[in-house]
Amino acid sequence: QVQVVESGGGLVQPGRSLTLSCVASGTIYNIPIMGWYRQAPGKERELVARIISGRSPEYADSVKGRFTISRDIPKHSMTLQMNSLKLEDTDVYYCVAEIQSHYGTVPVDYWGQGTQVTVSS
Repeated sequence: QVQVVESGGGLVQPGRSLTLSCVASGTIYNIPIMGWYRQAPGKERELVARIISGRSPEYADSVKGRFTISRDIPKHSMTLQMNSLKLEDTDVYYCVAEIQSHYGTVPVDYWGQGTQVTVSS
């Protein structure tokens, strides 16, 4: 059984930084893609950043230059370093990992439970 867990959310003032972490555990052969999404109440979930194996990280325009995504492949983990946070970054942030449990199987998306990030003065 596979599990994806986020951590690191909280309350922070505008202009400050926060780091989110995500770890996948269970039966894992390969994780081709890991990423972060965020969602505000009443709105659709939107991509923040993602890393596809062998490619450069991708970022939403709204976070380029402020957020940095990174992965530790052997540890099945990922972080999102968020700098210069703005009020509009307030959301619930979700980690998603596309996980291949065994060689030759089709990867499946696993989502974390979400972690709240609140930017407020």
